[in-house]
Amino acid sequence: MVNGADKLDLRNANQIFTAAWSELKKQYGRENLCFPKEIMWLGGAPGSGKGTNTPFILRERGLTADPIVMSALLDTPAMQELKDRGHLVGDYDAVKVLLEELLKEEYESGAVVDGFPRTKVQVECVRLLYQKMLELRKEFFDAPTGPSFRRPIFRITVLYVTEQVSIDRQLSRGQKIQAHNEEVKTTGSGELQELRPTDLDPELARGRYRVFKEHTLDALQGLRDIFHYHFVDANGAIASIEKKITADFQYQSSLELDEDTYDTIRNIPLATSIALHARQELVRRLDNYRHRHSELFGRVSKVVEEEIVPVLLLHAAVGRAKVSLENTLLGQTHALEMAVDILTERGFYPSISKADQLIPMRVDSETGAIINASRRLWMFEILFTSSQIRRGAN
Repeated sequence: MVNGADKLDLRNANQIFTAAWSELKKQYGRENLCFPKEIMWLGGAPGSGKGTNTPFILRERGLTADPIVMSALLDTPAMQELKDRGHLVGDYDAVKVLLEELLKEEYESGAVVDGFPRTKVQVECVRLLYQKMLELRKEFFDAPTGPSFRRPIFRITVLYVTEQVSIDRQLSRGQKIQAHNEEVKTTGSGELQELRPTDLDPELARGRYRVFKEHTLDALQGLRDIFHYHFVDANGAIASIEKKITADFQYQSSLELDEDTYDTIRNIPLATSIALHARQELVRRLDNYRHRHSELFGRVSKVVEEEIVPVLLLHAAVGRAKVSLENTLLGQTHALEMAVDILTERGFYPSISKADQLIPMRVDSETGAIINASRRLWMFEILFTSSQIRRGAN
């Protein structure tokens, strides 16, 4: 049951988002509202290491654009005063400036948003953005710009630390910045760094943590059952945190691909994860096959599932298989590329060659010449991680 406060949040979110969305349509045109396919909404307690860990997160997801840091986007004097007191910036300003930033071409492959959402109103705006992106995708699916409106992937990532760790890290950061700024003033060399009042006062630092715990964390958890949710214990050393992030970000094709695309190939077994940058391009191609060549894509997937996978299963302990197929379907445009990409998506390493074979059919009674028929074979050589290799690793 939705209580009165939640109803008010929903109403406010709808008003805020609708106003911001209307301005976007007026300014850019509905047909140009192309947002990143993947958006990671990064939240964390003060001192949880978002700035420290974000470069690693970007590398893990294969994203090239710098993170969108909300505190940098909302850097007016009035808003800075609010932040210095440990308070939050208004929801409308945050939503409006963020939507405009996400439309920039540099975020086409994906974006990390640091510091949003922080309130229940902002959480609801994230849901509304996701719904709008789905609507746009449906609307422009058959248009020439259809591939630009891909199925959105939203990830919620929370870096969590305890209250005492948060306070200690905030104060430690303040001490380091103070020492740095003193050296800059003394030597005249270097740039002054921003020093937050909350990084100097233990009670302000504690208050900032409690704002996160009581408002932001609770709001983010409201998205747990809707989007993929990563909750990372960030209390330890950087190396241990990176290991946790890597483990939590394991590639899941059910989240990366269109639903119809995944349903088409889900019965083909997954072997190992593929390289991150290559994976992004691979996902783009597979979604495009499903979008532009749906019937052929389904037929090729069936060939892989029914004619190739059984041979792979027979060679599971070896990690290498050769499959020769006499199937005219593979001669169609894009069919071979589809087969390679499907196998690669499931973690295999395929290579393909073709050969034309002559099959003696009869002998010409007058000339004695052998009459041959020709057939084309598609020869797959496929490598994958064998069970022997896995046992050796253990």
